[in-house]
Amino acid sequence: MSFLGNIIWLLFGGIVAAIGWFAAGLILCVTIVGIPFGVQCMKIAGFVLWPFGRKIEVGNFGVGGLLLNILWLIFFGWGLALGHLTTGVLFCITIIGIPFGLQHFKLAKLGLLPFGAKIN
Repeated sequence: MSFLGNIIWLLFGGIVAAIGWFAAGLILCVTIVGIPFGVQCMKIAGFVLWPFGRKIEVGNFGVGGLLLNILWLIFFGWGLALGHLTTGVLFCITIIGIPFGLQHFKLAKLGLLPFGAKIN
């Protein structure tokens, strides 16, 4: 199921979303201050490209990661998480969309606190 889900995900917006996250990462990497945030965007782009069959573990970020997560949450995280939560709820309205909605819920968790998160 995960291979088929990933193929359908890619065909119906996964590639576009991954390119968007990667482009945001490149833009953030232009400044020295934005490099850590750009790296996280690229990490999320890799997850957005192939989300089925992968898990996210949030935590283990230390003091520096905590401060960066707070900045991320203030400037980017709440909007990204809210967008993915809304999209996930809309997908979960239909039975066919439930697996895709669950992937958006994982993306909301990653979009909220990306520093220190491990993708397995």
